[in-house]
Amino acid sequence: MTSQRKHLVKDFNHFITCYICKGYLIKPTTVTECLHTFCKSCIVQHFEDSNECPKCAIQVHETNPLEMLRLDNSLEEIIFKLVPGLREKEQQQEKEFWRRNKSKENIDEGSPICKKARLDEEEDDKGDGDYHRSDPQIAICLDCLRNNGQMGESIVKGLMKKFIRCSTRVTVGTIKKFLSLKLKLPSSYELDILCNGEIMGKDHTMEFIYMTRWRLRGENVYPMVLEYRPRIDFG
Repeated sequence: MTSQRKHLVKDFNHFITCYICKGYLIKPTTVTECLHTFCKSCIVQHFEDSNECPKCAIQVHETNPLEMLRLDNSLEEIIFKLVPGLREKEQQQEKEFWRRNKSKENIDEGSPICKKARLDEEEDDKGDGDYHRSDPQIAICLDCLRNNGQMGESIVKGLMKKFIRCSTRVTVGTIKKFLSLKLKLPSSYELDILCNGEIMGKDHTMEFIYMTRWRLRGENVYPMVLEYRPRIDFG
């Protein structure tokens, strides 16, 4: 009778480790274009600066590679069964992470530095300093509007990643600031934000625009599209 060969966990490391961090796959997430799998946090962070797979360098998506990611729950269960104690270790680390950050928030809220920083942010963003993380979120596509050689178009470019997610309470004014920072525009340049060809006021919120201006809201297929174009301030 032939004895069964026993396999060590390291025999499977090639299949259950992340190419980016070299550790065991945590929340394994697969790129649907090439089927390479990484830790969810690793690949999401990678796609903040690139739209190519870190392993094979294939272009995953022209503008929003995050759309091409899928969680692999089956692989996660296999890894947890192969590696003793990994599930418990991850759960404990996650609890510790949230405990530390919650404690830090509670401590920092009363500190003068935190209060000053919050006041500075409120002055800069007119109350949007906390980014409204607990608010309902909305997906937006920011498209550069081209008008056949309009003045300023040589400076105002399209975003490499034009899809964003933000609070429904974010205003057009905040979106303009975001675009100015991302596009590194000179102070002399102003931007117009349009929805369905209509210029939006700087105090309009994303929720207001979605409910009153976005014509495709009932279809629930695409994110709301906002267009931007240069407007030069001659004053």
